[in-house]
Amino acid sequence: MSSSDIRNPEVELPDPPADDSERPRQKPVTIGTVCKALEQEFPEISISKIRYLEDQKLLSPRRTQGGYRLYTQNDIQRLRTILRLQRDEFLPLRVIRQELASGRSDREVAPPAADGRPLRRAAVTVRDPGALYSLEDVVEETGADPKLVRELVEFGVIKGEMRAGARYYDEAEREIIRAVSELARYGVGGRNLRVFRTSADREAQLLQSILAPALRSRNAQRSKEAIEALENLASVTTHLKHLLLIRDLRQIAT
Repeated sequence: MSSSDIRNPEVELPDPPADDSERPRQKPVTIGTVCKALEQEFPEISISKIRYLEDQKLLSPRRTQGGYRLYTQNDIQRLRTILRLQRDEFLPLRVIRQELASGRSDREVAPPAADGRPLRRAAVTVRDPGALYSLEDVVEETGADPKLVRELVEFGVIKGEMRAGARYYDEAEREIIRAVSELARYGVGGRNLRVFRTSADREAQLLQSILAPALRSRNAQRSKEAIEALENLASVTTHLKHLLLIRDLRQIAT
């Protein structure tokens, strides 16, 4: 089986114009249209999630006399910024609210690449493992040493999935390999990463225990809300861990 049979090509959304003056005036759109416009970059987007962000005072679309929400292009761009801060920087909503209040823009969230186009970060979610990548694909895209990838499998940092006698890796594992290849430049190997694996396992068990009843619910809406809560809790715990690490590193540096 070739890697082209496994990996689905990623569809790029059109980049927003660099200047608001270049954007043609467009009519406000409904919440369903907003979901459709963003679902390729954010597969986890849903009407309920957008409403939840509104409840958290992060969005404020105008309403028609009949109570329907209408979103302007500025509203959509603000939503895109919120979702990227959640996905790429793992920020909890409280911190995102502060970032937006301080004037942080989407261009600061997605800095331009060398060719002027915004960088796309991996859309890794807890709901969908995404495409599968062969070892050759992973090595080509991350620049990792194949020996390092095999070492990560050996020490249980990643597992991969066996298909037709070959091991394939999902998008989350591909990004793990990318991160570890950066650490490898400082002499960090698979053996040293057991502490991260253990820590992640314990955090996952904690979050599972908090949301276990809702996650097991046969009610589709309750289960969906539980997964959204799980993603939000993951963002909060990741941010907390980052702050604790910064605190300890400051002590080392002084």
